[in-house]
Amino acid sequence: MDDASSTSKGKRKRGRKHKAAAGNHASASPDATVTAASDNPAPAAAGRRGGKSRRHEAPADADASRPPSPPRRGETKPVANGGDAVVEAGPVGWDEVARVVPSMDAVVKVFCVHTEPNFSLPWQRKRQYSSSSSGFIIGGRRVLTNAHSVEHYTQVKLKKRGSDTKYLATVLAIGTECDIALLTVDDDEFWEGVSPVEFGSLPALQDAVTVVGYPIGGDTISVTSGVVSRIEILSYVHGSTELLGLQIDAAINSGNSGGPAFNDRGKCVGIAFQSLKHEDAENIGYVIPTPVIMHFIQDYEKSGEYTGFPILGVEWQKMENPDLRKAMGMKPDQKGVRVRRVEPTAPESGCLQPSDIILSFDGIDIANDGTVPFRHGERIGFSYLVSQKYTGEKALVKVLRNSKVHEFKIKLATHKRLVAAHVKGRPPSYYIVAGFVFAAVSVPYLRSEYGKDYEYDAPVKLLVKHLHAMAQTPDEQLVVVSQVLVADINIGYEEIVNTQVLSFNGQPVKNLKNLVTMVENCKDEFLKFDLEYDQIVVLETKTAKAATQDILTTHCIPSAMSDDLKT
Repeated sequence: MDDASSTSKGKRKRGRKHKAAAGNHASASPDATVTAASDNPAPAAAGRRGGKSRRHEAPADADASRPPSPPRRGETKPVANGGDAVVEAGPVGWDEVARVVPSMDAVVKVFCVHTEPNFSLPWQRKRQYSSSSSGFIIGGRRVLTNAHSVEHYTQVKLKKRGSDTKYLATVLAIGTECDIALLTVDDDEFWEGVSPVEFGSLPALQDAVTVVGYPIGGDTISVTSGVVSRIEILSYVHGSTELLGLQIDAAINSGNSGGPAFNDRGKCVGIAFQSLKHEDAENIGYVIPTPVIMHFIQDYEKSGEYTGFPILGVEWQKMENPDLRKAMGMKPDQKGVRVRRVEPTAPESGCLQPSDIILSFDGIDIANDGTVPFRHGERIGFSYLVSQKYTGEKALVKVLRNSKVHEFKIKLATHKRLVAAHVKGRPPSYYIVAGFVFAAVSVPYLRSEYGKDYEYDAPVKLLVKHLHAMAQTPDEQLVVVSQVLVADINIGYEEIVNTQVLSFNGQPVKNLKNLVTMVENCKDEFLKFDLEYDQIVVLETKTAKAATQDILTTHCIPSAMSDDLKT
C-alpha cells in the first residue's frame, strides 16, 4: 500500500502518484474510500486521516544491529502464522527462534522506479519517482507482488529480510485486472537459504489471518493479525474489475501492497492489496484470495503470458419480480437472470439474444438475484463461475427463450471495451496535423485530463460512452481532438478540447489508426473533420500538411504521430 494517497468519492486507488478510481463499494457510504495497497513513495508524515491519532504497527523484528534479549525458558512467543510457540527448557539460540516463523523470511521488500506516460501530452513522460512495497517468494524462483506496485516500471529491485543487498528483478507478467505481478531474479545468491511460500485453501469466515509486509512507520518487517470477516465479489480498484476477494479486519497500511496473508498453519491464503478509508470504518482491509492467485499463475504457465480473466459479455437484469417472470414465460420452478444487452464483440453475440433468461452456467443453477451456491450457507455472484474459467475455454450456458430451453457451448474471451480501462503499460497513441492533437480516449486519459474525480468532472457525452457504450468492432476506438496547438492555420479553432471526431471527409472514423491513414492519403483539396456538437473543422490540405512541421518545431514536439501509428 502506498505512502502517498489519492482520495475521492467512491473507491480510490491509493499510493503512487497517478490517480485511479473505481465504483463505490456496496457496503460503503458515498464518501468512503477504498485505496489500493500500493507502493510506498517517499516517506510522508505518518498519521491517519481526519486528524485522528496515528496508529503504529509493531515491527516483527528489531534492528539487526541491536537484537532483543533472547526468550526465556518456558516463555510463550507469538508466531507469524497465528498461535504461540512455547520455548522449551534449556538454553535457546537465535537460530532456533528464527525457525519458528520460517515463512517470514520469504517476504521481500520491493523497490520500484516508475516513469508514467503523460496522457495529456502524449509525446512525453512524467517525471520518474520511486516507491516501495512488499512481495513474497513462491516456487519456481519467482516472486509475487501487486500489479500497481510495478506499473510503468523502469527498474525493480528486491531486498530480502535481514539483507543489505538489493537485487535487480525482472518483471515476467503483470495482471492488471487481478492486481498481481510476477517477478524473478537472475542472481543465484538471492534464492539461497529461502524456502518458498506454500499456498493454502480459501479460508472460512472467522479464520485467523496474519498480514506480513513493509508498511510505513519503519523499515523492518511488520506483522498485523485479524480474522476473515467477509468473502464476496469485490471491486478491484486498480483493475476496474470485480473478482473474488477477502475482507479482513487486520490493518493494511501503505507499503503492505503485495505482502502475503498467512493462515494459522503458515500457509498463504492471499495477497494484501487495498483497504477502506472512511471516518466510520476501522481496520477494513482486502486480500486477493488463493483462487484468483492460482488462476493468474496457471494462466501464465499455460501460455507464457498473462491473458486475463474472461467475462460473460452481457448486461443482465434480476428476475425477482413475479410478474416479470410470468411475462417472460418462466415456470414456477425456473430461476435465472434476463439478458439486457450483449456485447457485439463478444463470442456470446452469436447465440445469446436480449430477453434471453440465463438459467444456469456450466450446470450450476443461477438464482433470480444472480447468485449461485458457494460453500455451506453462502451464496456468491455467478460472475465468480465465469472468472474461474480461462481465456479460450468453453462453458455450457442454458437459456430460456420464448418459453423453450436452449443450451449453448460458448467460447469465453476477454472483451474489448470502447473506453479501455488500462493501456497495459504501453505509451498512449497520438496524431498531430495542423496543430490538432488527436488521441484515443481511455480511463487513464480521462484521469489525466480531469483528475481523480473524472466521473463527475468529465463531459457527460464522454462519460456516457465510457459507462454505457459498447464497441461494435474489436478495433473500435473513441477518437477525440485532445487540444489545438495554436498556429495561424487553426485560427478560430483554439477552444476545441476533448471533442469526439465523428468522420473525416464524410468517412466514419473507426479508430485513431484509421484516421491517420485517411489523412495521410488524402488527395482532396480540404481536410474536413466532423466533430460532435455539430462542429466542422475545414483546413486546406497542402497548407495544413506544410504547417504541421512548423507547429511541431515551435512546440518542441519530436513527431506528428506515435511510433505504432507510423506507416
